[in-house]
Amino acid sequence: EGYSYENAEGSFIILTAKVLNKYKDFFKIKGFRVIIEYKDGKNKIVTEATLKLEIDGNEEHVVAEGDGPVNALDNALRKALIKYYPSLKEVKLTDFKVRVVNPQAGTAAKVRVSIESMAKNELWSTIGVSENIIEASWEALRDSIEYYLLKKGK
Repeated sequence: EGYSYENAEGSFIILTAKVLNKYKDFFKIKGFRVIIEYKDGKNKIVTEATLKLEIDGNEEHVVAEGDGPVNALDNALRKALIKYYPSLKEVKLTDFKVRVVNPQAGTAAKVRVSIESMAKNELWSTIGVSENIIEASWEALRDSIEYYLLKKGK
């Protein structure tokens, strides 16, 4: 429920590659954690993502901060991958949207996260769906990076 690939060609191509056994694992997620901390008296919220990946048989364990949880995850993912895939510097996240799929569920509702990314003159969209907004965001973010690497033939 919630998956619609009509405006998410990046996620659709990743899904198709997996179904047709033409998918290459550019990285394997071992785990991630996002911490959001409110600093009393400073009127500031600090967001930090810790990410463990396996890339080409090597384990990468990185920590990055961001303006929010998605930005922190994006920064951590890029930090881990950039030495393996330097062309990722070209990829920019240009839009981020969240839509509630089943509003009748209230705060337990499933959300659909849509991310639009760009590299040079190419634009693509990816999606993630979950009851957890961070997980849905991670799915869309991961698909965006994987789509770019797949298109580049890395």
